[in-house]
Amino acid sequence: MIVPLRSSQSGILLEQTIGRGLRLMWREPEYQEAKEENRKRVLQERIRPKNEIEVLNIIEHPRFLEFYDELIADGLAVVEGGEDDGETSGVGDFINVELRDGYEKYDFQFPVILRESEKIIEPKDFDVNKLQQFPMSFEEIKKILPKGERFVSQEVTSGTRYGDFDVHSGVMSATSYNDYVSRLVRRVMTLVSEKSEDTIKARRNASEVQFPLLQLYTPQIAGLVDAYLKKRLFGQEIDPHQDDNWRVFMMKDVAEAVVKNITTYIIKIQEETEVNEYEMMYRNLSEVTTLRMREGSSLETHKTIYERTSFPARSGNLEKSFIEYANTDGEVDAFAKIVEYKHTFIRFKYIREDGMLAHYHPDFLVRIGSKIYIVETKSEKDTSHPNVKRKKKSVLNWVEKINKLPEEHRQGFTWSYVLLGEDVFYDFKNKGATMKQLLDYATMRYDSGASIQGKLL
Repeated sequence: MIVPLRSSQSGILLEQTIGRGLRLMWREPEYQEAKEENRKRVLQERIRPKNEIEVLNIIEHPRFLEFYDELIADGLAVVEGGEDDGETSGVGDFINVELRDGYEKYDFQFPVILRESEKIIEPKDFDVNKLQQFPMSFEEIKKILPKGERFVSQEVTSGTRYGDFDVHSGVMSATSYNDYVSRLVRRVMTLVSEKSEDTIKARRNASEVQFPLLQLYTPQIAGLVDAYLKKRLFGQEIDPHQDDNWRVFMMKDVAEAVVKNITTYIIKIQEETEVNEYEMMYRNLSEVTTLRMREGSSLETHKTIYERTSFPARSGNLEKSFIEYANTDGEVDAFAKIVEYKHTFIRFKYIREDGMLAHYHPDFLVRIGSKIYIVETKSEKDTSHPNVKRKKKSVLNWVEKINKLPEEHRQGFTWSYVLLGEDVFYDFKNKGATMKQLLDYATMRYDSGASIQGKLL
């Protein structure tokens, strides 16, 4: 709420006042659905919002009347009169849900692999000839290379000139070939690093902090990038310093192809490396002590560490039904909804269909006896989507590694991944099947004909 303390005759910068209010709006991801619902009610249905999230209140100043009239005339604002009927809450139906008493019985420990002792990339493993070539020739690219413009900054009042810089259409900016290579290396290192920010922070509390593995091989990766650009990318040797040839590498499509191909290649080497010993840590779901959720889009549950479990307000019927089913199944010992912006340590790295690296957060964890199921619920048509298949392969690769560990390193549990289609779920549910029967069947159904190893590539 903003209260402008100005004389009714004084000037006031209306856009600045509103802008200050907008910068203080609700940013957390758990409010996204509520904000979208408010926008629909106010901007499309022309009715009052359900809550005050992303609603800026300004105690009236005469100058705002003219401003409102202009907005309304342009169709950018709506007017709503009348008294507050008490139905609008400042935060709508959002509630804070705490850990239940005795939550330990329903908690999950998620294994995080910090270091795979034998997964050491040796320089001899890098073979530039295994990298893909660009589909166009160097000469074709150079013909369409846009000429960059050089700008010079000048201070308006004194006329002082400073700071020249290039503007061009590439995804990166660089002032020399060496700088460009170093930027590519940093980008590749970021993408292939297996250390999430949460894991790194957790390791800082350990007695010994080890360097991320790939940092030890930065010179070798830089050499791979350099050889790829000069000898392999276009199927011919290119002198980057002759006639500014290196600027060809800065074109958007070329730069993206270089990052994609090298990242994919290094991850493939990591996947194919044999591993015997691990350095592990374990993250508990209960580390997140409070969840914020909408009461109308959540259910009271009894086999979870939290007193309620949320589901999407839109298109969330399948997740809601799964929660109800797990909560009432006598064989289920515990289950949990994974909230991706809170349980950030439960995520899996995969390569999207477009070749870029991404992280995947599944929907649920379910514990039945000595088995823990990682569950992804999908409509039947989405189970065959290319990115869904890539996510599945990534998790299956992780599951295989975890299940190879001695039992004491996985608390005696066997892990499985389940891609659960909507049709299969309702078919088994309507027939009165148990959750274990459903998950075991879904595991076999969607894994049939596929290798359990599920390489990323």
